[in-house]
Amino acid sequence: MTDDGDDAEDVVRRERFSGGPARTFLSSLGADRRIFGADVAVDRAHVVMLAEQGIIADDEAGLVIGALDAVADEGHEALPEGEDVHAAIETAVIDRIGPVGGKMHTARSRNDEVAACIRYRLREDLLGAADATVALRETLASVAAEHTETLLPGYTHLQPAQPTTLAHYLLSYEGAVARDTARLLDAYDRTNQSPLGAAALAGTPFDVDRERVADLLGFDGVVENAMDAAAGRDFLLEAVSALATHATHLSGLAEDLVVYANKGLVELDDDYASTSSIMPQKKNPDTLELVRATAGDAAGALQGLLTTLKGLPRAYNRDLQRATPHAWTAVDAVSDATDVAAGAVATADWPAEAMAAAAGEGFSTATGVADLLAMHGLPFRTAHEIVATAAERGGDVDALNAATQAIVGEPLGSLVPREDVERALDPGESVAMRDSQGGPAPERTAAAAADAHEAIAADRDAVATRRGALDDARERRLAEVATYR
Repeated sequence: MTDDGDDAEDVVRRERFSGGPARTFLSSLGADRRIFGADVAVDRAHVVMLAEQGIIADDEAGLVIGALDAVADEGHEALPEGEDVHAAIETAVIDRIGPVGGKMHTARSRNDEVAACIRYRLREDLLGAADATVALRETLASVAAEHTETLLPGYTHLQPAQPTTLAHYLLSYEGAVARDTARLLDAYDRTNQSPLGAAALAGTPFDVDRERVADLLGFDGVVENAMDAAAGRDFLLEAVSALATHATHLSGLAEDLVVYANKGLVELDDDYASTSSIMPQKKNPDTLELVRATAGDAAGALQGLLTTLKGLPRAYNRDLQRATPHAWTAVDAVSDATDVAAGAVATADWPAEAMAAAAGEGFSTATGVADLLAMHGLPFRTAHEIVATAAERGGDVDALNAATQAIVGEPLGSLVPREDVERALDPGESVAMRDSQGGPAPERTAAAAADAHEAIAADRDAVATRRGALDDARERRLAEVATYR
């Protein structure tokens, strides 16, 4: 090939890869739509602090804030091209008021700015997710309170195990989701710390007031170490981990309801099911299948985030740009799935007769009978052997009597009154027997449902208190910003 040919190929290659692909690959402007409002709020608070500290003049702060107002009114879609929303907003401000607009970036870096914007937005999403868990718990506890005596088969290994009640089952998930609420609120509290003032990684020579900016933005405090403030993303890990844990609980609940629907133990409302496109007789639990699948979305987001953050050197690295979307994926998917799960439970019909019949299948009262024999003095392992032997012969009183005679050499009636055995064989009586703490006896589940409602009210207040603090900070910030207009 001639030199001219080589030169021509080189030109084509350079033209293909010059500017465009790299700049597009670097840009997060489209994905940053979610934090546009957060960035405007952070900019306003930072400018107020700069003016209060005498770092910029009041009239300069007024010009910048006026330009920020215009940018906010026009919205994300009107921003000029840029590597990210932060740079694009600054460019838009400078385009409006000239070089003085560049003073808004005094004493900060995009590193602490982006960390603040992510925390600012994520905390709102975490409160929304916590709210959804509280609503789900309210549904679970309310339905449970109505069904303390409604029998339900309890399974282990998907085999009939022991009879229980619908209340006991639903409250088992209320307890799990209550811990999810607590995890989300804990994640919120550690997210709600301000990194502003850290600058790139080593602070700033300007006399900034980090606590003042934190207060204006509703943060509870500051991340003290500047390098940690700029680089740390463990708050994302904690948030996504809490969401993935909750999604796992949702997946279990959804799977149970899919199985129960298959067995005729629950009838889903039409809004939470669909028919087949070809088989008109079918009613499919589609929404719950999607809730079940959401655990995959959340687990994938957590794994993606962990892998992105693993081994990153201090302090800021551009990899972090790819980390944050995992959190948005998880919080959106899991919050929506929580709402759907709550709706499915709230609107479902529970066929009591079918559930009661299923509760007694597979000699599910066997453990209760063994417990009864042990309560009358037999070693439990001997009682277990008697009941296991009787199960092979039908599991009725006569079979139990024959097994007792064969194993201990005495008739069953010499150990336990026959009527007590007959009661223990009845699923309803078996449930009533198990009135230990946390058991399914109706009195226990009624009390547990009441306790759950008290805890739910407390957590609802906890979410409201945090949201109220953010609203109060917003009002303070707007009032301070208004003094510069």
